[in-house]
Amino acid sequence: MIAKILCGYRDSLMHAMRVINDNGLGIAFVVNDHGVLCGTVTDGDIRRGLLNDVDLDQSIERVMTRQCVYGLVDDDYEALVGKVSNKIKIIPVIDKAGKVVSYFQYNQSLNFPVAIPNLNGNEFKYLFDAFFSTWISSSGKYINKFEEGFANYADCSHGVAVSNGTVALHLALLALGVGAGDEVIVPDLTFAATINAVLHAGATPVIVDVELASWCIDPVEIDAAITDKTKAVIPVHLYGQPCDMDAILDISRNRGISIVEDCAEAHGATYSGRKVGSFGSIGCFSFFGNKVITTGEGGMCVTNDAELDERMRVLRDHGMSKSKRYWHDVVGYNYRMTNLQAAIGLAQLERISEIHRNRECYEQMYKDALKHIKQIEFQKDDFQKRRKITWLVSLLMQGQNEREGFISGLKQLGIDARPFFYPLSDMPIFKNYCKRPTKNAKLLSSRGLNLPTYESLKSVDELKKLFSCWQIQ
Repeated sequence: MIAKILCGYRDSLMHAMRVINDNGLGIAFVVNDHGVLCGTVTDGDIRRGLLNDVDLDQSIERVMTRQCVYGLVDDDYEALVGKVSNKIKIIPVIDKAGKVVSYFQYNQSLNFPVAIPNLNGNEFKYLFDAFFSTWISSSGKYINKFEEGFANYADCSHGVAVSNGTVALHLALLALGVGAGDEVIVPDLTFAATINAVLHAGATPVIVDVELASWCIDPVEIDAAITDKTKAVIPVHLYGQPCDMDAILDISRNRGISIVEDCAEAHGATYSGRKVGSFGSIGCFSFFGNKVITTGEGGMCVTNDAELDERMRVLRDHGMSKSKRYWHDVVGYNYRMTNLQAAIGLAQLERISEIHRNRECYEQMYKDALKHIKQIEFQKDDFQKRRKITWLVSLLMQGQNEREGFISGLKQLGIDARPFFYPLSDMPIFKNYCKRPTKNAKLLSSRGLNLPTYESLKSVDELKKLFSCWQIQ
């Protein structure tokens, strides 16, 4: 097939047109006499050349793109995907000598992306109402209703709606007075927003390992990492699994440090019957499009402390005094959610129990459909006090090679599985904040993946058929 995509750099535009017409890909790769890549030419390049009075018998060099995007034979799938875009969907793949040996084409129309929000409740009704009220910015009845409703759902007295989950963490740290000279303990296995919020606050993150069984931050490692500079810890309820909050609360009381819960992936998860987010000084949630409930972008800080609630509201709204308009007592931020977003969020919140049930059904479907594959270990749900929720269906493979092969095979079926987060300590920008070994985080990161998980159940039967005879290659 590769020969049908190649043109010589001395060939004419007419010849290139024939090659592009025959291969049906809309592109040809231009090479020299030794097969080394010189550039690419598309049907659009030729069309523009003709409009600029380039004749069909002239050399392809007149219209080709010399500085083209290409892949290397050693690139893995993710590296190749990172080189394509909406405009460039097919790229040549070259060897060490620069010769074109293959090509890569990415089909972005997956049948089963990782997450699709379901907006089949009152989302449009409330959004329509908010729109025609003309209160479309950061004031309006849906802001108040969503804050009150979500705080109540999270077993808290106060909710502060914000523009996204990352700023929720930042706002919480600022409200607790965390800043320069302070240390904040974070788990190694988490999304970068957790550590970024600490750095935005001007504090120093301290990375520690996670529990192998739960995948959540290890209380033993928290205790060992505390110094006289430690101001707070951010337990992350990873992939919907609650952390060991009894142990973390004991450490907090005994060592005098604050708790900011990162609940971005765990709306409704419980520990000893209490919702996550209600244990620490402040709980932080995300409402990004792939979360349990969504506002598109958005987040929430919840707390049972009225003073912290007031402090967060001031900081969220430019630091402006609540009693004296346009008077600023502190340097603040514009971290507000819009009334339009809150309208969607309120409608989502009304259905959150149903959403959880549907996601749990999805997870059970995967367990039933994949039970014949011995290399798979699903996320644990048998802890005594922890009741996880299904954010994404998460599992472990026996090793990294098995994981990558599984992901690659699923993509061929149109199923967009995702690997776990990289450990923070593996990234050059964060690695200096890790002073202790984090072998569990590294092991889990290399073996874990997430499967597409929706609230909608319409594709369950189709997925069952795809998985019924699946075998790991």
